[in-house]
Amino acid sequence: MSSPLKLAAFRPRLIEALAGYDRTRFFKDVGAGVTVGIVALPLAMAFAIASGLKPEAGIWTAIIAGFLISALGGSAVQIGGPAGAYIVIVYGIVERYGVANLLIATACAGVLLFLMGLFRLGTLVRFVPLSIVVGFTNGIAALILISQLKDWLGLSIPKMPADMFSQLHALASHLDSFNPNAFALGLACVLGLVAWPQLLLATTRLGRGVHRLFGRAARSRAAQAGSRLPGPMVALVTLTLVSWGFALPVETIGTRFGGIPEGLPTFALPAFSWETVKQLVTPTLTIALLGAIESLLCARVADQVGGLPRHDPNQELMAQGIANAVTPFFGGMPATGTIARTVTNVRAGASSPIAGMVHALTLLAVVLLAAPLARHVPLAVLAGVLIFVAWNMGEWREFSPGMLRRFSRHYRLLMLGTFFLTVVFDLTVAVQVGIVLACALFVRRMSTLFSIELVAVQPPVLTYRLYGALFFGAAAKLDPVVTAVERAPRGMTVVLDAMQLISVDATGLDALRQLHKAVRERGGVLRVESLQAQPQEVFERSGFAAELEGSAAEAAPGTAH
Repeated sequence: MSSPLKLAAFRPRLIEALAGYDRTRFFKDVGAGVTVGIVALPLAMAFAIASGLKPEAGIWTAIIAGFLISALGGSAVQIGGPAGAYIVIVYGIVERYGVANLLIATACAGVLLFLMGLFRLGTLVRFVPLSIVVGFTNGIAALILISQLKDWLGLSIPKMPADMFSQLHALASHLDSFNPNAFALGLACVLGLVAWPQLLLATTRLGRGVHRLFGRAARSRAAQAGSRLPGPMVALVTLTLVSWGFALPVETIGTRFGGIPEGLPTFALPAFSWETVKQLVTPTLTIALLGAIESLLCARVADQVGGLPRHDPNQELMAQGIANAVTPFFGGMPATGTIARTVTNVRAGASSPIAGMVHALTLLAVVLLAAPLARHVPLAVLAGVLIFVAWNMGEWREFSPGMLRRFSRHYRLLMLGTFFLTVVFDLTVAVQVGIVLACALFVRRMSTLFSIELVAVQPPVLTYRLYGALFFGAAAKLDPVVTAVERAPRGMTVVLDAMQLISVDATGLDALRQLHKAVRERGGVLRVESLQAQPQEVFERSGFAAELEGSAAEAAPGTAH
């Protein structure tokens, strides 16, 4: 009798983190949470606008989903919220199905994510090959770069299409509306973000020099403060002041969206029906699959960077599911783990999920207090932030000729194929085709590891040695042995040395049965010797071991050896 399915226990990492929690850790978590909250504000608005939504959709997603993912998740330091990887997906869903159906698909994806965690499928996400992950990550980064050219160049395009070729055509058709002021702001943003780490390093060195000259009491507090200032927020504030101070004729959040609501979001149920859900199967699967992959990849990065206990993938998926099921009722967009904000959280000193919860509360306070000021933020600056994020998001070195030569042909085919399909079609097609192709290439590679060697021909005995795994991808390699038996004199005994045979599946067993049948029709005997544990168990369970013993017993009186 098979054992019942074991469900994952719902135990957030927060419960373990609070054991032995002290005041020192609390203040470190608060400092990290405030830092990440400031970093998250411009990114949340930028991700929402680039996805075809209002900026508040990204902000409330960062607040609500960010709080739930930290409070209920399986990682100590992961930060959840809207992510760049979702931009292309969400924009396509909004264009094809509308915002209301995006909310339904997100909620359904949340339910699916929770069930994936509940049924302990978190570890299966790790089976997605790295080549596929690199391919679709670079593809999404390339699409984000293309999608932000409109706001960076200040082009007057009423509605950007969803697919890449149509976007490029729209951009080329409206180049006459190029706005040099918007381009200058976006360029200044990108260059500032690139140079910001070097400015921080120079400030830190200056602080150390002051410390050496004048002692500990005179340590440069500016250097300490500067090291915690996030580049995106600095760019957002300074360039917004430049745009407002000089009254530059550029599009802002206020001119396009009318600003950001100053109050709390209201709870609203989208129009829901079973017929609608059936039409949204593909968007739902896309959101769930991307959310699972991104969140667990991010959690693995956090494990490597933070040096804290490893995350629980099933608990993390359940938390992601709850967050995505709740946020649509407040007008939110899909959420997942975010690598940049998570790494920032770790480096700022976070040690528990409290930091992620503080990050969400910090965002809430900033929005409630400074929402009127957001109307002046130029969209070109947000485009510059996203272009910088997309560039850092891509693993562009993997595409260099030098790196490609180091990879196998299988790896190159999967990575470049997934990248091409992501850019030309969409992520769902890319991942589905990529996984199918990965399975086919894996089967092909595994089939090369099985071999049959003719050891000796001493009539009336033919001896072969089997190596590797005899499975459906390698079963055809027994055909030459069957042909050799059919051409050999009658009454031959065929011996298969299975010492190096590690496994057999149903197709491999059927191939052995066909060989046994051919040997018996020629009046001979088939013997399989030195079986390992797995093949022995398959032989006995299927009755093939008894068949071999029976045919050997029948032929015993007439054998000539």
